[in-house]
Amino acid sequence: MERRQLEYFVAVVDQGGFGRASEAVHVTQPSLSQAIAALEKDLGVTLFHRLGRKVKLTAAGEALLAPARQVLRDHAVARAAVAKGRGG
Repeated sequence: MERRQLEYFVAVVDQGGFGRASEAVHVTQPSLSQAIAALEKDLGVTLFHRLGRKVKLTAAGEALLAPARQVLRDHAVARAAVAKGRGG
């Protein structure tokens, strides 16, 4: 599981679909879909019910959402701490 995959996962949730999420994170929709598919394969679960252009979280997706948001927050805090330590 990579931070980028979690970022994409949260973007799909927040944007309500793969198309808008790909625009929000500035990647192509196929690239975003491949990253989510790889995350699902790695975890061995389906994270989204695909309903045409809309998505709905599965139970596994619901379980991942809060920890994914926490990982992204922690990553941002770590980067800020390093930047502060460098004097910038």
